[in-house]
Amino acid sequence: MRYPLRWLTASLLSLSVLSCAKQDNLPSPAAVTPATAAADVSSAGFPEGFETGTKTAYTTGSVTLGSGSWTLNDALLGNTTADPKTGAQSVRIRNTGSLTMNFNATTGAGVVTVQHAVYGTDGSSQWELWVSQNSGSSYAKVGSTITSSSSTLSTASFTVNLSGNIRLQIRKTSGGTNRINLDNVTMEQYGGGTTPPPTGTGKKFLFDGSHGELAGNADWVLDVNSGVASRYPSPDQSGITASTAETYWTGAISAWGVALVKLGHTVEQLPAGAAISYGNSSNPQDLSNYSVFVVDEPNTVFTAAEKTAILQYVQNGGGLFMITDHTISDRNNDGWDSPEIWNDLMQNNSVKTNPFGFAVNMDNIVENSTNALASTTNPIMNGSQGRVSQLSFHNGATMTLNPTANSTVQGLVWRTSAAQGNSLAMAASSTFGTGRVVIIGDSSPADDGTGSPGNTVYDGWNENVSHARLHLNASLWLAKL
Repeated sequence: MRYPLRWLTASLLSLSVLSCAKQDNLPSPAAVTPATAAADVSSAGFPEGFETGTKTAYTTGSVTLGSGSWTLNDALLGNTTADPKTGAQSVRIRNTGSLTMNFNATTGAGVVTVQHAVYGTDGSSQWELWVSQNSGSSYAKVGSTITSSSSTLSTASFTVNLSGNIRLQIRKTSGGTNRINLDNVTMEQYGGGTTPPPTGTGKKFLFDGSHGELAGNADWVLDVNSGVASRYPSPDQSGITASTAETYWTGAISAWGVALVKLGHTVEQLPAGAAISYGNSSNPQDLSNYSVFVVDEPNTVFTAAEKTAILQYVQNGGGLFMITDHTISDRNNDGWDSPEIWNDLMQNNSVKTNPFGFAVNMDNIVENSTNALASTTNPIMNGSQGRVSQLSFHNGATMTLNPTANSTVQGLVWRTSAAQGNSLAMAASSTFGTGRVVIIGDSSPADDGTGSPGNTVYDGWNENVSHARLHLNASLWLAKL
C-alpha cells in the first residue's frame, strides 16, 4: 500500500492519516515486460481427454486412447448426457473399479491433475491416485483421498514428483452403486513447469499477521476471516488444485500462498496476539516448526524477545523473508515505519549487530528497474520458477549493503541509475549462521489486487512476469529447496 505521489510534497510533513492505497503510480504498459506463455512440459500423449476409443461395457478390458493403452476395470467410456465431460466422452467408474495406464511415461511425473464429478444424480464417492515406478508390478498412493460430490467437473491436483518410468492408476475406493466420471488427466514431466525441485519435500511457511499487517488500508496476509488473520486460511488449503484462483483466499498476498500450496507446500498465518518464539515447545506456532517465516511490511516494532527469537531461528537454519516499505509509512500511527522496524531488528538485538549485512534506507522510490543481477546460477534470479529480469516499485525503500558485516550479502536488483554494488539495492539476500534471508524493499510486487472488503489494493503480483518468479524462487531458496 502506498501514498499517492501528489501527497509526497512538503505537505507530507503534516500527514496524520497514513492508511492509503498502494501502486498509485503504475508504469506505462511499455515499461513492463508482458508475461510469456509457459513452455509445454506435459508428458508425451497428455493431456488425456478420453476422446478416442470405444468401450461401452463395464467388464474389464483395455482400450487404445490418445496417450496409449489403458485398462478400464468396472469402467467404461461414457457419452450420455448424464456423463459429466468436456468433449464427447469421459470415463465412468462404478463399484471399486479402476483406470490404469498400460504404458510407461518415460519422463517421470511432476504434477498430475484429474477432473472429476459424480455421474448423473448419484451420490458422492471417494477415489485415489496411485503410481507405479516398476511398470505396474506395484503401486503407491499419492496425495489425499478425493471426494467427488458434484455433477460438475472439478480438478484435483497431485504432486507426484518422481523421475523415471511412471504409470498412473485411479482407484474408486468407496464401492457401492454411486458412479463417478473422470476426464482430462494431465501429467507434467518430472522437474518441469512449476513443480518443486526434486531435492526436497513439502515445506511449512508461516506468514506473520501479528505485527499490524492489517493496519490502516494494509492487507499483507493470506486470508482474513471476520477481520482476523486466523492461523489456518479458509477454505482449507487441501481444496487447492492446479486451477484454483488466488481469490480462494481474501488476503492481498493470497496469490503467493496459493502458489506455494500448488507447489506442494503448507502455509499458515501467525494471528494478531500470537507469540513469535523460537525453541518454545509449548507454542504450537513456534518458529522451529516452520522452514520459512514471511513478514510483509510489519507495522509494530518487534519486542526484545521476538528479535532474539527471529535471529536465533535464522542463525540455526530458518529462512526469513523480509518485505519493507517506504519512509513515512506508519499505518497505525505508533511512530514506527516498516524500514525503522527492520533496522531496529538488525541493529538493536542481543544476538548480533547487523547480522544480515544490509540496512534499509529511509527513502521512497517509484521505479521499474531492469537493473537485475544477470546470473545463470543464482537460484533466486534464475530458479525453478523462471528467470527474474525486473522489479517494479510503487513507493518503496532501497537497501545499503555491507559486505564487511556479512560477506554473503548479495544484491539482486538495483535502481536503474545504480551500479550493481552496495548502494540502492531494491532486493537482496544473505545467509546468517545456517539460515537464509531475502529482503524486498516494497510490498507492491507481492500484492495480488484482492483483499478484505473496504481495502484498496492493486495487482502487482501479475504486473510483470518477474514478480511471482522472484517471490517464489526466493521462497524455495529460503526453504533450502
